[in-house]
Amino acid sequence: MPTALITGASAGLGAEFARQLADRGADLVLVARSEDALQALAAELRASHGVAVEVLVADLAEEQHVDRVAQRIADAGHPIDLLVNNAGFGLPLHFADNEIADEVRHLRVHVEAPMRLMHAALGAMRGRGGRIINVASVAGFISRSTYSACKAWLIGFSRWANGEYAVDGVTVTALCPGFVHTTFHSRMGLGAGQEGVPRFLWLDAPFVVRQGLRAAARGRSVVIPSLRYKAVVAGSRLVPRALTTRIARRGRM
Repeated sequence: MPTALITGASAGLGAEFARQLADRGADLVLVARSEDALQALAAELRASHGVAVEVLVADLAEEQHVDRVAQRIADAGHPIDLLVNNAGFGLPLHFADNEIADEVRHLRVHVEAPMRLMHAALGAMRGRGGRIINVASVAGFISRSTYSACKAWLIGFSRWANGEYAVDGVTVTALCPGFVHTTFHSRMGLGAGQEGVPRFLWLDAPFVVRQGLRAAARGRSVVIPSLRYKAVVAGSRLVPRALTTRIARRGRM
């Protein structure tokens, strides 16, 4: 059976990726900081789907932890067929007011860790085949402090890598949702209607994950789930950058 490694797997989109992939019969390697949450999810998936589930506790802001995950990806004896780079967290949008240590940690988790894990995956997958899904955001198309900049890098790199390594049998897909009902926002004490964002703009995690898996299967480099967010991205290209920046201060896409 194929094996998928998912970062940020303890909750939110990561846990939903795990459930949908287990439902398809994939074995799993679950990566996150919370061992208790990972073990609970692993037990659930083993019992409900009969798949093999490996737990790997790691903080992707720590270099030695990223090294351990990269080594697991590079293990030719237990190959990874799908890498889902999903781990992430949010910060207040006011960069100058944030602690620089927090911003550096944010950059490591959102850019450095996915880059290093992709490097390990490409080394293991080239010629054999495989898929990489990078969970980005529609924020990557709009100016929104360092979160937007990190996601823009992930989108741009995914687009290039998908074209570059398709000849080797490896696809790379950037999944770019908007606001999703997950613990990403609730961990900050926020939810639908609490960020100045209309309820119709919120997406459900199962829908977002299905769209990501479908796009990866089709070899697409970038996917924006739902017509409403495709319209948001298209509209952002037609208005002055200063205006989109002011609008983007609302919410945490």
